[in-house]
Amino acid sequence: MAAMTAKEAATAQPKDKDYKLSDEKGLYLLVKKTGRKYWRMKYRYLGKEKILAIGVYPDVSLKDARASRDEARKLLGQDIDPNESKQQAKQQAMMSAANSLEAVALDWLKVRSADKSASYQTRVQRALELDVFPTLGKLPIAEINAPKLLAVLRLVEKRGALETAHKLKNYISLIFRYAIACGLAERDPASDLRGALTTRQVNHRAAIITPADAGRLMVRIDSFDGTTTVKHALKLSALFFCRPGELRQLEWSEVNWKEKVIEIPAEKMKMRESHMIPLCDQAVELLQELYAINSRSKYVFPSARGASRPMSENAVRTALRTMGYANEDMTPHGFRAMARTLLDEVLGYRIEWIEQQLAHAVKDANGRAYNRTKHLAQRFEMMQRWADYLEELKAQAEVGNVISANFARG
Repeated sequence: MAAMTAKEAATAQPKDKDYKLSDEKGLYLLVKKTGRKYWRMKYRYLGKEKILAIGVYPDVSLKDARASRDEARKLLGQDIDPNESKQQAKQQAMMSAANSLEAVALDWLKVRSADKSASYQTRVQRALELDVFPTLGKLPIAEINAPKLLAVLRLVEKRGALETAHKLKNYISLIFRYAIACGLAERDPASDLRGALTTRQVNHRAAIITPADAGRLMVRIDSFDGTTTVKHALKLSALFFCRPGELRQLEWSEVNWKEKVIEIPAEKMKMRESHMIPLCDQAVELLQELYAINSRSKYVFPSARGASRPMSENAVRTALRTMGYANEDMTPHGFRAMARTLLDEVLGYRIEWIEQQLAHAVKDANGRAYNRTKHLAQRFEMMQRWADYLEELKAQAEVGNVISANFARG
């Protein structure tokens, strides 16, 4: 009997009844009256005729079907039933999935962390989802060793999140101890990483100050699964880079929609000087969205517990923790350092404009303090460019192509 051709497989049409197109060595294409086509192999094992399901055409090509047939014939030559071998492989795959690092980690969170706060559980799960599960999550936990763990943690270190790397190592160690107790692993490979990770001194005002990390931060903020108020507080923290207390206590009466500026009175400022925040287009849009839901409160960011008071001072900090940033990686105050560094070192703006926008005490060449409207036109342009630059960094981070070239103004 002649072997089947690829054209014959492709052009086979359905008939009133199911029929077969034979190839060689037991392989055939079953053409159903519905038009669906299935690769099958007829063989004998222990004197009984059996059928092996190989796959669906055209997902499985003629060439691939023949390769599967040849593998099955090799098993028969070793006195192994191809169907039984297939079922064992399927069961093994199911067991591996049930015993994967991700499955065991989620079970650990549910069982061993039940007495922990919801914020703790969310923070731990988010950290694992961001940095561990994408690479190691689907692997059977018993197959994960110290070098594989270290490779993942090195990527976290590379972006400067050293404290996060150490916390992840501790989480993974707890997961393996749980796996050992459940009989799913024999030892904890995380314990072999003692001394392997870089240590760092605690920076109480930690900040992200590289373009690549800023882009990744903006991506995480964009995907943050929290309330609109807190999510917009994160976005506006990056756009305004004012002090955290100044942000959360902003009032609608301080928003000048017509002039596109926020005017904070002196009594609310650290330096006891009134302050102006030019509003870029992105900030105006965010404020409009907030006004639609928070206009009944005098505060732009009212507390979740009552509109009569401002948002908690820990709201933004907790959101950063939920996104996977430890206190040593990024803080609410860190948005100021991020803006100051990148506006100066990458975008090339004059330092006095930046310092004035940070509401620092800035003096001119004659030692006189700049008033609140000094360089306001230039600061409007700078704030819009800053917002556009953050969008550029976010877009680059989303495609894994953050560029850290110098974009200094000519």
